[in-house]
Amino acid sequence: MKSIPSIEDLRQIARRRIPRMFFDYAEAGSYNQETLRANRADLERIKLRQRVLVDVDKRDTSTAIMGETAKLPFALGPIGLGGMMHGDGEILACRAAQAASIPYTLSTMSINSIEQVAAAVEKPFWFQLYVMRDRGFIKELVQRAAAAKCSALMLTVDLQVLGQRHADMRNGLTVPPEIKVRNIVDIMMKPAWAISMLRAKSRTFGNLAGHVKGMENINSLAQWTASQFDPTLSWKDVEWIRSIWPGKLFLKGILDVEDARTAVKTGVAAISVSNHGGRQLDGAPSAITALPRIVEAVGADIEVMMDSGIRTGSDMVRALALGARSLIIGRSYIYGLGAGGQAGVARAIEILGKELDVTMALCGVKSVKDIDRLVLAEWDSNR
Repeated sequence: MKSIPSIEDLRQIARRRIPRMFFDYAEAGSYNQETLRANRADLERIKLRQRVLVDVDKRDTSTAIMGETAKLPFALGPIGLGGMMHGDGEILACRAAQAASIPYTLSTMSINSIEQVAAAVEKPFWFQLYVMRDRGFIKELVQRAAAAKCSALMLTVDLQVLGQRHADMRNGLTVPPEIKVRNIVDIMMKPAWAISMLRAKSRTFGNLAGHVKGMENINSLAQWTASQFDPTLSWKDVEWIRSIWPGKLFLKGILDVEDARTAVKTGVAAISVSNHGGRQLDGAPSAITALPRIVEAVGADIEVMMDSGIRTGSDMVRALALGARSLIIGRSYIYGLGAGGQAGVARAIEILGKELDVTMALCGVKSVKDIDRLVLAEWDSNR
């Protein structure tokens, strides 16, 4: 892993090693993938201001994320089916994050359960919550996260209705894979993946199995999700979750200024500007173009994070310059997990951290805290 130079290289290795249905699940967006592409294209259009003859010795990439000290200004975000990218994937990713002194977020739709991850790591982690129709189960899930000493609860608010993902439909995605000839052939071509899964502690949704009716007979992940996720989710539910969660609560999936202002009124600790990585409303704006308007509207009142589209250290500098206090990374580290397990995640974090450090130096900045719009060569505030 040490010789792999970029996230794109990790992506290509992961593509070869992971069965297609699971790689496509992590890779693809919804519908025509317009928003997925815009996340990257809009970041790349923002140009950085190169500075010279500036003392940039002894640079500092550390920051605080919701009061937690982090060596780098990003957290590993929640990825459903992380444990299908590599056996015990969530445990391995959490260990890599904690070794790098950055936060890790476990998804509701993880393969390893809250309890399995908590028993396998040394420090608290964050837990991401999807609200389902069965509020009794959701209350139980929140209590399980509290019992595991999770240090923050991330409520994802942009998935009341599942965006149609054509790749998952074509692949007939199920967990575990259905016994079909094409699936058997694909898995036979991925022996390292198959061995890791045979050794894994769990091969279905660890947080849901045995707790949610219907988990035993999943014919289609998309159909099951559509039947379980609650389209009646509202701001009143945010208040309810605040009342049953004893720690820090933040919202992921804010893309609109009015929603951001409402979030501030709920008293949550932070929001993440996000379009779910281009996996929900296709045609929605990229996260990076939504970010500055939201920061301008609420940035003095609440901690603003951003996710969706971050693949390089220079992407991080762009987002931080436009007001994000920190970032949440998804696909970038999942490619590392698929490419090489814990070592692959560690390498993804290392690549992003090194790129961030070098970009800061070439922009004449010594500290993450000093990154602002002055590092941008071109920025049109009216975009």
